[in-house]
Amino acid sequence: MGTNGSTMLVPLRQGLPPIDPASVSSSASCALPARFEAVGGARKFTRATLCQWDLESRFDDVALVVSELVTNALRHALPADTPRESDVPVRLHLTHWNARLVCAVRDPSHDGPSARDSDDFSAESGRGLFLVDSFSDSWGWHPLDGTLHGKVVWALFRLRNEQ
Repeated sequence: MGTNGSTMLVPLRQGLPPIDPASVSSSASCALPARFEAVGGARKFTRATLCQWDLESRFDDVALVVSELVTNALRHALPADTPRESDVPVRLHLTHWNARLVCAVRDPSHDGPSARDSDDFSAESGRGLFLVDSFSDSWGWHPLDGTLHGKVVWALFRLRNEQ
């Protein structure tokens, strides 16, 4: 776990609404193993980080979105032959601007996320992006450039009324 998200901020801004870089107050990130238990670790990391930033009141919505983004990365973005005990480049990044919080998950796939066409809400999977869209203020994704391979899927939360 580290607290330096500066390498993520530049490519992450490509897909976000305009945000003044000077207003970034905090960022934190953690590497996630290629196991579904990583979802619980991501939730614990999110809780600890939000508490540190005095944002624990937003934990439920943010944790749900983090869980969905991490689950999607583990389920859909890793090659099928990825050993589940190995470390892979899946990272969770949390960035706090003055009035916004961004959760971003980086994974090694260049394929964009796609929502299921089905309206079957009783299905056990396939609702992840619907939930991300419902619980965050906006979300998106973009491929990474340069030495970083893969993509970032992000969700933005407004923390208070903005002008």
